[in-house]
Amino acid sequence: MLSRSVAQEVLEKCLVTGGDFAELFEDDSVNNSIVLVDGRVDDAIGGRSYGIGIRIFKGLNSVYAYTNNNSLNSLLDTAYRAALALGEVKENNGLSIVLNEKKIETIHPILYYPKDVAYDKKIAILKKAYKGAKEFNTDISQVIANYSDKDQNILIANTEGLYIADRRIRTRLGVSAIASKGNENQTGFEGPGRHMGIEMFDNIDPEYHGREAARVAHTMLHAKNCPAGNMTVVIDNGFGGVIFHEACGHSLEASAVAKGNSVFANKLGEQIASTKVTAIDDGTMPNAWGSLNIDDEGNKTRKNILIENGILKGYMIDKLNGRRMNMEATGSSRRQSYKFQPTSRMTNTYIAAGNDNPADIIKSVEDGLYAKKLGGGSVNPVTGEFNFAVQEGYLVKNGEIQEPVRGASLIGKGSQVLMDIDMVGNNLEVAQGMCGSSSGSIPTNVGQPMIRVKKMTVGGR
Repeated sequence: MLSRSVAQEVLEKCLVTGGDFAELFEDDSVNNSIVLVDGRVDDAIGGRSYGIGIRIFKGLNSVYAYTNNNSLNSLLDTAYRAALALGEVKENNGLSIVLNEKKIETIHPILYYPKDVAYDKKIAILKKAYKGAKEFNTDISQVIANYSDKDQNILIANTEGLYIADRRIRTRLGVSAIASKGNENQTGFEGPGRHMGIEMFDNIDPEYHGREAARVAHTMLHAKNCPAGNMTVVIDNGFGGVIFHEACGHSLEASAVAKGNSVFANKLGEQIASTKVTAIDDGTMPNAWGSLNIDDEGNKTRKNILIENGILKGYMIDKLNGRRMNMEATGSSRRQSYKFQPTSRMTNTYIAAGNDNPADIIKSVEDGLYAKKLGGGSVNPVTGEFNFAVQEGYLVKNGEIQEPVRGASLIGKGSQVLMDIDMVGNNLEVAQGMCGSSSGSIPTNVGQPMIRVKKMTVGGR
């Protein structure tokens, strides 16, 4: 990684046109992926990505450049060209940067690094997942299992004197099961992941997740079409939290708030949700999929309370948007790689556990929908209007879960759904996903306990 002397010289070059802040982000990542299709290895890919990003601020203006060449001449040239985008060279500015190395105490202990694990051990995990899915039922026509890991070394240096390095290890399993009947197909998916090595499978059973993916596909294959209308909706724990993540979480990121592109802008201290709702973004959860020791600006991650008992308490803030808002950064700056300029993003974002018993939540519904698992969807980040597919759903009649239904979708507006949550369970769980935005695709946890929304629009067939 870059020495302090090289980093200092490059940072000084960044400020020759009057910039008031500059940052280097060095990223050396090794990725591995193995795909198993119908019990056989279909693809195995490994690769290394290396580069250095250079970012310069001048007031509220920002410029970003990157290079794969870490020679001093290349870095100085890249820094100079980036600086020219912000103005003319100022002679004899006398700038001198002193970097102080800062050590990290990791909260994500790693037992086995990816490079030390043989491929046959990784393939054995995939075969267990395949077995669990394929043997669930004869209507499972295809199983695709994917194992991936990433070993990322980063170094961040800036003109405020920061010089800090970190190593991030992530591992994930993905299982897709397809159930078929005639020309009909239904799919189930499971994707557990952790900020740790292959030891994650000491507590995560690949065969269970294979069976679970197959169970959803099989159940939905034999389900009837969901009726449409306005009804009470119960959304289960775990990946059900994707609705808050997409329809509300993105609107609490400073990248939207600072520019007024959020329904929650200028509403700190106001009630924006039911008093039942407390929402948190916590990047400090040990070994969690979305966790980090430091964010991609070098700040320690935090447990940020976003909403407390319905009151808006805070936003997720990066350095540049913090300037625009005159607010402190919250350890929420993230990026996919050196190719992306960082901005405010989520880590592990969830609705906190409440006091309601899940069984009582179901019993409270006279006529509604139980969304056990959610799938993908689309969201307008400015208005919070969303449309989410229900991967696994059931009708609820007179307080009892009835037959499964397919083709359901949840339609609404994030700010309204927050106000309409009238029961919150005590069974908080989180689930793993990848979040795409302006700074690339990053690992995030979503989560919630079971919740009841008193009225939602349900799309059906």
